[in-house]
Amino acid sequence: MEPQEEQRKNQPGEDPRIPLEVRSYFARGRNALVARADFGSLYEDYYLHLLQHGIRHASESDELLKDALAAITLHLAARPRNEDCAWTIHIRQPLANLFVTGSNHRQTLTGRLFEPEGKRKDCNLFSSQVSSPGSDLRQSTIDFHAGDIFTGAETYYKRSEQRPARYFRIGPEEFVLIAAQPDCDLDWLGSLDNDAVAILDQDEELSLLERRFYLFDCGCGIERIYDLFLPYDSEALDSVFEGDPHLVIACPRCAARFEVTREALDDHLACNRNDADTE
Repeated sequence: MEPQEEQRKNQPGEDPRIPLEVRSYFARGRNALVARADFGSLYEDYYLHLLQHGIRHASESDELLKDALAAITLHLAARPRNEDCAWTIHIRQPLANLFVTGSNHRQTLTGRLFEPEGKRKDCNLFSSQVSSPGSDLRQSTIDFHAGDIFTGAETYYKRSEQRPARYFRIGPEEFVLIAAQPDCDLDWLGSLDNDAVAILDQDEELSLLERRFYLFDCGCGIERIYDLFLPYDSEALDSVFEGDPHLVIACPRCAARFEVTREALDDHLACNRNDADTE
């Protein structure tokens, strides 16, 4: 594969983080889409997020989540610019539950691990949700055999997308997705391995289609955590706090931790309800 050009530079006043660049190509003569990226910058932001919120993962589970972030990013780069998607994946060995999600129009990615569910040790599950403006939410769930994120994503392509796709690791943090397009050379796609994909530009004619940029960023904050409690009345809040003046709430998308005090929450809910009454 050809070397990457210098990444897009931040302008004064912009987010200081360096966005992840994903490049998409069309393999002429093979009728396949090729998406590739080096995930070093995204993983740096991911680990800064863990450090900021005091989150620790077992090494095996951590690698699974990083692979899932890579897999969904390359998938997003091959999808329309107005599409968002979320994957929930259960792996039986090593036992792990994880969630990753990304938005093409916001150009963001995030994810987290959940506590393993012992009742699901007999199978691997891959669930997908896809949304875009003006369309109904599309959902699908498939099972797969190998305890590997990329195997699960490839199985999802085959069963739900109704076309083959393959993932390749061509460097410590560099991955490639090759997805079949109409009239794809499927024998060629099936014959590829990591070494062949690493030098794909030497053997195939690749035409650059586009460059997309993503950041590891959930977009969550204390205001959004407060909003989770809008349906609760005072009695329900009493049962949640159980006499404690504060709680620590984890974001369901990225596991970021926020301290919620009962006093601040009551003030926020009262303000929102007053605003609703005046509309």
